[in-house]
Amino acid sequence: MTFVNRSRMMRIILSVLAALALVLFGKPAMAEFRLIMVEQPGCAYCAAWDDQIAPAYPNTEEGKFAPLMRADLHMGPPEGIAYARRVNFTPTFILVDDGVEIARIEGYPGENFFWPMFSQLLQQETDFEPATQ
Repeated sequence: MTFVNRSRMMRIILSVLAALALVLFGKPAMAEFRLIMVEQPGCAYCAAWDDQIAPAYPNTEEGKFAPLMRADLHMGPPEGIAYARRVNFTPTFILVDDGVEIARIEGYPGENFFWPMFSQLLQQETDFEPATQ
């Protein structure tokens, strides 16, 4: 089984688990794309992201398409969110659809690389299309 097939299989399994949780516990999964920023106190790269990206994020096409949620590394995923695997580094940016992880960026590559990487990830994993310039 190739990595792509395993990745798709994991998404299917997580989607089924999220649906099962909804039936069993009556808690609706999120019905939109979100970007979860997993962080921890004292993380210098998290602070750099906060300084360089966070102020503009909600005003960008990407930020409007996938609003930001924050999660503490030590607290686990927010309610209604399922990670595909353990988070080991901060920051880790996890793109979720209906509460299920579909992609992630581990670490902060700096402001010159974050935007192109994130835009490409959105285009590959969702129906996001940036406005033509």
